[in-house]
Amino acid sequence: MSEKVVVTGAAGFIGSHVVDALLARGDTVVGIDNFDSFYDPDIKRANLADAMMHSAFELVEADVRDAPAMRRLVDAFHPDAIVHLAARAGVRPSIQDPALYAAVNVVGTTVMLEAARAAKVARLIVASSSSVYGNDATPPFREDEAAIRPISPYAATKRAAELLCETYAALYPWMRIVSLRFFTVYGPRQRPDLAIHSFTRRIMAGEPVPFFGDGTAERDYTYITDTVQGVLGAVDHTRTTSSGHEIFNLGESAVTSLSELVRLIEDAVGRKATLQRLPAQAGDVRRTYADISRARAQLGYAPSVQVSDGIPRFVAWFRESGIGAGITSTVARG
Repeated sequence: MSEKVVVTGAAGFIGSHVVDALLARGDTVVGIDNFDSFYDPDIKRANLADAMMHSAFELVEADVRDAPAMRRLVDAFHPDAIVHLAARAGVRPSIQDPALYAAVNVVGTTVMLEAARAAKVARLIVASSSSVYGNDATPPFREDEAAIRPISPYAATKRAAELLCETYAALYPWMRIVSLRFFTVYGPRQRPDLAIHSFTRRIMAGEPVPFFGDGTAERDYTYITDTVQGVLGAVDHTRTTSSGHEIFNLGESAVTSLSELVRLIEDAVGRKATLQRLPAQAGDVRRTYADISRARAQLGYAPSVQVSDGIPRFVAWFRESGIGAGITSTVARG
């Protein structure tokens, strides 16, 4: 059944893949993005190259903090569902500018909840993060963990956004809201500042790789196609559920240490890394590890790409995209 969907953060890494998947299944999509300079806006525009050719896609350049603009847009389009992915991302940068993170992640989410409420749009899917679990959760992390001790402003803003969703669902019982806790998503179009993208580029170029801590920190790496499948499952779930606000983990439910991640990238690139060893960073959790039984049962979530397969896929994309080719030729000339 074709639907109308608003996607915020549509030009980002996850957002652009969600847009492509919605269009591929026949939905009509309005994408919202402000093309923030957190990383090169031209990269984000390239992410939407395929979508921009599609007659069922419209791009609106706007900021989710702009309440009148969001209200007008949601009123005019009146979507069946809103997928709110726009956010200020990153643990370490959030320590440098916590007010900005609060403005985008908390105020921006409130603006979208209000726009949906005013337009009587019942279904919202909101991006959250595994960071909300902090260091106190028992692995594998379950959604019913208290999640009351975040250790970065980024994590705190994501947990605050979840609580706002809980509040709106309580105040307006007709709303059906899903918060999705993403676990370290990677794959084609990943932001250039994130570890797998940055490590791949640096190893290919023969540059030192910043290596924080002793290498034992573990992450539940989730390939982008699996994450997107979970997002679409959540969109469909809100069509039939009677629950007000639900939280789901979207991970692979497996852990990989930082040292093992570097080895996997080295193998895929065919070159050893030069590690620049640095102290562990404030705000970084020791481990993320998702219990995905709830998402499997209720969203039909079925992750299929293990990190041992996903890293070679990412490196192949990196080379084919032209990024890696440029680095390789530069190194060869040197």
